[in-house]
Amino acid sequence: MLDIEVIEDPSAAEASLDPIRTRILQELTQPATATQLAARVDMPRQKVNYHLKALEQHGLVELVEERRKGNVTERVVRATAASYLISPSALASVAPDPRRFADRFSAFWLLSLASRTVQEMGKLISGAAAAKKKLASFAIDGEITFRSAAERAAFAEELGVAVTRLVDKYHDGGAAAVAGGARKHRLVVVLHPALKTPLTEQTTHAPAEKDQSNDWQP
Repeated sequence: MLDIEVIEDPSAAEASLDPIRTRILQELTQPATATQLAARVDMPRQKVNYHLKALEQHGLVELVEERRKGNVTERVVRATAASYLISPSALASVAPDPRRFADRFSAFWLLSLASRTVQEMGKLISGAAAAKKKLASFAIDGEITFRSAAERAAFAEELGVAVTRLVDKYHDGGAAAVAGGARKHRLVVVLHPALKTPLTEQTTHAPAEKDQSNDWQP
């Protein structure tokens, strides 16, 4: 079972979005028979079987084992992943294209880059799983609070310079590197405002937060 599976096929995406099937996939992180699953989701076994067949047809559910019980053979199945993510390629004709924006201060370009990342990582994970190889990847996630828009702009500028310096230092696009099997890697760095904490999660003594909804650009 994968930790995350990226769904690329439009029909599989449609099948996964059905509320009942989503619930079934959630329950099938642990293997179960149709009878066991019917009890978990409080549904008739026949109806559960109908949805299971659809999910299995689209590769979202897999057979774990078959058990003989008297004259009946029970099939034990599970979800193919613990979580699912629908790739923008499922909407290929209207999927965002980073080449349309190419503006580092555009929120839409950031979304396009994120969309491309999902598509490419989905294919890479599938390929690595099929080849039974590990996929080399690296990510950093954190939060930073800026005292002003000017400091945010300065940070973005320094970050850009630092990344460019590292790329210049390590990038080898020469013919010898390509002929030697050097692997090209994708580098994406993003910076965006963090979502505000819901009021229900804030303490009653928390200071009021300044509205910066229109102040997102460096």
